[in-house]
Amino acid sequence: MHATFYIIIAYMAVMIAIALYVSFRKVKSSEDFHLAGRSLGPLMMAGTLAAAEIGGGSTIGVAARAYGDWGLSAGWYVVCAGIGIFLVSFVAPFLRRSMATTVPEILARRYGTPSHVITTLLSLATLFVATAAQVKATSSIIQTVSGADFVTVTVMVAIVVTAYTMMGGLVSVAFTDIVHILFITIGMAVAMPIILSGAGGWETVSANIAARAPQKLGLTLVGWKTIIGLILMYFMTFSTGQEAVQRYFAARDIKTARLGSFLCSVLMACYGFIPAIIGLCALAHFDGINPNQAMPMAAMKFAPMLIAGLVMASVVAATMSSASGNLIGSCTLFTKDIYQKYINPNATDRQIMLVSKGIIVLMGIASLWIALDESIGIIPLLVFGFTMRSAGPFAAFLFGFIHRNATKNGGLAAIVFGSLAAGWWQYMKEPYGIMSLVFGAAVSTIAFFAVSKIERGMGVPAAPPAITEAHVEANRLSELRGVSAAQAEEARQSEERN
Repeated sequence: MHATFYIIIAYMAVMIAIALYVSFRKVKSSEDFHLAGRSLGPLMMAGTLAAAEIGGGSTIGVAARAYGDWGLSAGWYVVCAGIGIFLVSFVAPFLRRSMATTVPEILARRYGTPSHVITTLLSLATLFVATAAQVKATSSIIQTVSGADFVTVTVMVAIVVTAYTMMGGLVSVAFTDIVHILFITIGMAVAMPIILSGAGGWETVSANIAARAPQKLGLTLVGWKTIIGLILMYFMTFSTGQEAVQRYFAARDIKTARLGSFLCSVLMACYGFIPAIIGLCALAHFDGINPNQAMPMAAMKFAPMLIAGLVMASVVAATMSSASGNLIGSCTLFTKDIYQKYINPNATDRQIMLVSKGIIVLMGIASLWIALDESIGIIPLLVFGFTMRSAGPFAAFLFGFIHRNATKNGGLAAIVFGSLAAGWWQYMKEPYGIMSLVFGAAVSTIAFFAVSKIERGMGVPAAPPAITEAHVEANRLSELRGVSAAQAEEARQSEERN
């Protein structure tokens, strides 16, 4: 076994140890489990948000793009994600003030059951596939550096990720995400100059690339249309995706939600070009390799063993953090939007905890089953899933906070027509280079305002607000007294009685 394999094994053991500590010391209720007791501070929130969104695509994927057709401009892939998170900072106050637990919960308040059911199913399907994709990506990396059997490695990865997510919920995920993001950012930041130096320095790397493909040294090779499209895509998916929005719901207060989002955006923007430069080191020296091997080969060839192990552990950290974020997101969706809403509305806190942990185990097993099937094309399905999850609900969710004249059918039309438009645009191979998510969101927005305006003109009443005075007051008490949402609501009712 390569020494890197043992570094990764030690890293996984640390994750389990953290989860055990958190499980016994920090998790006392289902709100702790799903929302970390709404107590995340700005640094914790920024770290867990960044860790959830920096996955295999932002590490191995960016290096592969840099080696391939994007060159240095591949760094925009993550920088655009940082800009998208920055834009979500302006939505953050609405998210925290809503006192919600899931995205479909907010849509249900405003638009009713049909909208709620559709968005819940879309979100669950996407997170289910996303978990399998990250488990598979993690396993592939470990197999590459260890030479171990793929099935054995995949089972091990699925057990570790499922175990530490199941033990402590979002509290556990948040704590382990801090370790993940430190590994990702510091590990890559330390490794990149060492790898660059081992490859002959920037002058050698740039000279070798300039002799064959000088355009790959440009910062805008990817094209402004793609850069703007990526920013829009990330803004839409981050503002509607459960794995991201759940962090805003869990913030200590509105100020924290905004500040944590801003810090995350800065972190991601600073990190963006690091894996791209590592990919260029591979491009300068290796011809005809699989682009996905650009980062591992550059690390193994141009860095000492310990640094190479640090790089690969960083990649494993990225994929594991995304997998755990998807698991806790899907667990929260099922528990809150299916079990408590339609199956057992009067469930006790203990029942909610048991169902939550059971769902995480079942999701982990199902994701393992998909990850072990090498015939399934995970990546195309993953991209399609994120598009379908966000394109339709985007307008209904975002504008639902601020547009008072929205109607129930306006929200439902936005979700249905936006999703159908995104699916059709994807089927048409994205004409004119316009992303399916962007096209679907545009149709969603038009449908939202058009149907709402027509119905209001016909005398149809506006849908009830997603954030009521009761939610605002519960939020105020929660922030003022530093107590949980349930305690805040109980205190509000007590004040009303008195």
